[in-house]
Amino acid sequence: MMNNFKFVYFGGEPIGVPVLEELSVAGMLPSLVVCNPDRPVGRKQVMTPPPVKVWAQKNNIEVWQPEDFKDKDAVSKRLSTYELFVVVAYNKILPKWLIEIPKHGTVNVHPSLLPLLRGASPIRSVILNDMRDAVGASVMIIDEKMDHGPILAQMNMEIAPENWPIRGTELDEGLARMGGSLLAATLPEYLAGNIDPQEQDHKTATYCTRLDRSDGELCIDPYNLPTDDEAYQTLLKIRAFDGYPGTFFMHEGKRIKIKDAELTNGELRILRIIPEGKQEMDFGQYFGN
Repeated sequence: MMNNFKFVYFGGEPIGVPVLEELSVAGMLPSLVVCNPDRPVGRKQVMTPPPVKVWAQKNNIEVWQPEDFKDKDAVSKRLSTYELFVVVAYNKILPKWLIEIPKHGTVNVHPSLLPLLRGASPIRSVILNDMRDAVGASVMIIDEKMDHGPILAQMNMEIAPENWPIRGTELDEGLARMGGSLLAATLPEYLAGNIDPQEQDHKTATYCTRLDRSDGELCIDPYNLPTDDEAYQTLLKIRAFDGYPGTFFMHEGKRIKIKDAELTNGELRILRIIPEGKQEMDFGQYFGN
């Protein structure tokens, strides 16, 4: 069914590339990749392409980087020949008229077990809220509401207690791979008409918001670290925000970024930090303990 099938992939970070890689393994390459425009990055503001674009170019796939979709006629003309859209972590809201362009609709990989954790930060939120038994991915049909459409497939990810709380960047990769593999298995069945989409139980839906770097600030005394439940809740945040937005605390007017931490006998133990203006180092090296 997927031979010579033309679909568009709308992708962003952090899970867009791993999902593409899983589709590629299954022999399902998109005909067009839509991603963010190149942006200035770093102190020198060097124009840098998004990872999804880099991957697409390496695989000889056409790339389109629109700033927006305001010109309905032009966008419709550009996309009218494709039969399906796939959306993965694309950070722009797609208007209803756009998702309805292809005859097979628009399919999304969402890294949560919908209707749990609809919204912009499901991976960080599932860790932050200590939801070890509710980690997974969904393949759904997009409608005009956020993460609201009918489900095509879902898969739970089992995480052993000794590996919890998992780091956010590790779960990014794991759920992206799972979601991509699930998508690759689901698309042929969906296109063949073998799947009956299931409406979500909207009454049980939960939501998560977009995160900001300021969300990662912790109230920590480096000489009197948290213990017991406070220590565990702090570790959940450190692990959840690994990668983005990161966690930090202020000490003597300087920002101290936390890179690694663990629990030891019920006490939070910070292992690695990046003090403002310095390189990464051991926590004890900076604080003298």
